[in-house]
Amino acid sequence: MASYPTVWGIHMGAHVSDRPIDGGYVAIGWTAMGDLRKISSNRDAFKAALVVAYPDKKAGAIPVDAGTMFKFLHEIEAGDIVIYPSKYDRMVNIGRFTGEADYADGDSDEYPNRQKVSWLKHLPRDQFSQAALHEIGSFVTLFRVRRYANEFLSKVDLATVPSADTIPDVQDDLTDDDTATVSAAIQAEVSTSDFVIKRLMSELSGHQFEEFMAHLLECMGYTARVTSKSGDGGVDVIAHMDPLGFQPPIVKVQCKRTTGQTPRPDVDQLLGTLGDGEYGLFVNLGSFASGAVELERNRAKLRLINGEQFVELVFEHYTSLSPRYRAMIPLKQIFVPDLQQD
Repeated sequence: MASYPTVWGIHMGAHVSDRPIDGGYVAIGWTAMGDLRKISSNRDAFKAALVVAYPDKKAGAIPVDAGTMFKFLHEIEAGDIVIYPSKYDRMVNIGRFTGEADYADGDSDEYPNRQKVSWLKHLPRDQFSQAALHEIGSFVTLFRVRRYANEFLSKVDLATVPSADTIPDVQDDLTDDDTATVSAAIQAEVSTSDFVIKRLMSELSGHQFEEFMAHLLECMGYTARVTSKSGDGGVDVIAHMDPLGFQPPIVKVQCKRTTGQTPRPDVDQLLGTLGDGEYGLFVNLGSFASGAVELERNRAKLRLINGEQFVELVFEHYTSLSPRYRAMIPLKQIFVPDLQQD
């Protein structure tokens, strides 16, 4: 009988930055549990340890959390595939588990229990169907990817698995009601962000994206103009608060219509155009390399806006957008539950 790779999905907080990618691992938290390798390899032992470590945890969450920890340590095998949708940079990272569990005592990210990963590819979210993104959008920390596993595997040239209908059913741990509700709310938000970015990528050229950015700045109260298509020195839009543009601050904007990662040299180019009383704003629909992010921290006159932040600006000023842009990105306001997780 053919052996097919098991495909797992995992979530980590945005605060981990790109450290899991650079370090070759994925990880889970529950820091009070300590080194999970020291717990007996059965689910009841994990439940008992969880109750001791987190006495205030809701009863319904105990089997869910304990099951997640048990699977992470004892069901993941060498050669299994992991899909890690990063909240930090909106990249979908695909790797292969090496079968080596580790414990990082005192991990500053509070994700001390790790599984080592050999990363195979890092892809923008817009390279996947919305249905596949929805499957890996679960709020659950660790889960099996089944229905759209083939779509992810095809991106790294791996043998495909049978269709979801022919795979023997393996029951995952059920979530408690609050977790399931939070998951649905988060999925709605993430799906909307994906929709907006895909529309901007498919409906606008590079120059049209610059015009959209200028319009968005005007909705925010600036006077903005798009520079000429050539000889702009890396500046695509110039914005200012006074109508004539004589009074500082002057904002020079570079727009990059990409869902990939913008490297530091591109940001350095924008900084090189700034004079007295001028500020730099770099906008993209993806993310920025760590060197560029570090540059922003050390330059008071520089601001980076990534895809997630750009979408938030669109949401905030949506009602002020011109009818043609609202028609291009049709949205309606809804309310979703705002529950806090333990």
